[in-house]
Amino acid sequence: MLSKIISSATVGVDAYQVEVESDIQQQLPAFVTVGLPDGAVRESKERVTAAIKNSDFVFPSKRVTINLAPADIKKEGSAFDLPIAVGILAATGQILRDRFDEYVMLGELSLDGAVRPIPGILAMVMSFGGDNGLKGIIVPKENAKEAAMANTLPVFPVGSLKEAVHFLEEESSIKKVEIDIRTIFSEARRYNVDFSDVKGQESAKRALEVAAAGGHNIIMVGPPGSGKTMLARRMPTVLPDMSVEEALETTKIHSVAGRLPSGAALIATRPFRSPHHSISYAGLIGGGSIPKPGEVSLAHHGVLFLDELPEFKKDILEMLRQPMEDNQVTISRAVTTLTYPAGFMLISAMNPCPCGYYGDPSHECTCSASEIQRYMGRISGPLLDRIDIHITVPTVKFKELAKETSGEKSEKIKDRVNNARSLQRERYKDEPSIFCNAHMESRDVRRYCRIDEKSQSLLAMAINKQGLSARAYDRILKVSRTIADLVDSDQIEMGHIAEAIHYRTLDRKLWM
Repeated sequence: MLSKIISSATVGVDAYQVEVESDIQQQLPAFVTVGLPDGAVRESKERVTAAIKNSDFVFPSKRVTINLAPADIKKEGSAFDLPIAVGILAATGQILRDRFDEYVMLGELSLDGAVRPIPGILAMVMSFGGDNGLKGIIVPKENAKEAAMANTLPVFPVGSLKEAVHFLEEESSIKKVEIDIRTIFSEARRYNVDFSDVKGQESAKRALEVAAAGGHNIIMVGPPGSGKTMLARRMPTVLPDMSVEEALETTKIHSVAGRLPSGAALIATRPFRSPHHSISYAGLIGGGSIPKPGEVSLAHHGVLFLDELPEFKKDILEMLRQPMEDNQVTISRAVTTLTYPAGFMLISAMNPCPCGYYGDPSHECTCSASEIQRYMGRISGPLLDRIDIHITVPTVKFKELAKETSGEKSEKIKDRVNNARSLQRERYKDEPSIFCNAHMESRDVRRYCRIDEKSQSLLAMAINKQGLSARAYDRILKVSRTIADLVDSDQIEMGHIAEAIHYRTLDRKLWM
């Protein structure tokens, strides 16, 4: 006999429909899976066989052939366990039901028949949009809330193979999951840190505010213990709140990568990813035989923080240049080419020298000039050119640490950032590729960042004196546009240009 069950699989951060066909023939016992299965799919034979027997059903002593259609796309993962098991039971007449193509089925089986959670469930459910004639989707209980976030199909959670079979025979045995996505979204949108925790460093806070308001990349240079990491970790708290659409897209990426926290239904806060400097190319950019999202994609709509920047391998840092420009990363393999979103804000931090105390009045630097030059030379000029704001973070003085009063709260800074972003949304409403000032191209800079003759003279003097590149010229104008937005100014004034130039002065001090 033959049965067909609808399932799904992921490719990149999207998913496609898979039809699981089960055929039982009166031949010598065998279990064959076709349709380009990977190792995890081929191993489902052992899990399905044990789950069926341990759930008090009969596994046929016949030839079992499983086909995963379309057969020309490689299938991976354990999500096909449940549909394969149900398909075998349906083909052997152990389920009292005529139609099995009315429900989508997803789930991994344990040997005792329990249904375990799987990664990528949100992308899979979202792939069944529109009027598809399906009654719902059967998913593991642990994935139920995440699946319901897609709001495309009624979601029915099951905890075991027995429970799934019982539901197919008696549909009223399980109620569909009903959630209020707005309530979950508002409850999940909380941070555990705040800018008021940071003592001193007012100039660094100002630079981070400008970076948040315009979506600019930033690098912080300072001695150990000056608070660079502490400042960076609080950056998401002043970024504009995520929209529901952004939250769903971010959650989908984390779900496909298997990085969604246990029990979480939605990622409603800006991601903050801080990979160690020993990370590999595949870990940072993405990759593998079947490519998976890397840290640049996991930081989509959030912050990618690279601490101790010179300690990263130079070739890996150079790979950041393409996603920083295009807000996406393309990975090519022999079997497929995939594109992952990578719209992140880069925050990097580093010491000014190997010992960390070059230029610090409180500590003596033990590094030679050649050691400092080699250390700073690990970061290429083209990469630095793509970072809009360069600042120094000095050691915090004792009188700042001893203050009992706390600094300005993130909520107040966020209000100013939100106001600046609203001005940018209105300005670029007819520019579909521009969401904030940092996304402007050269032609957009010429249109939206016009300055008067005095400001032009100041900028020309700074460019000539510091030997900055044409890209740096554009970035100074973009940052000055953001500074003007923070004070609700339509015109870029000389003071805005001067502050933006100040954020590029590290070029000459350290990278010479």
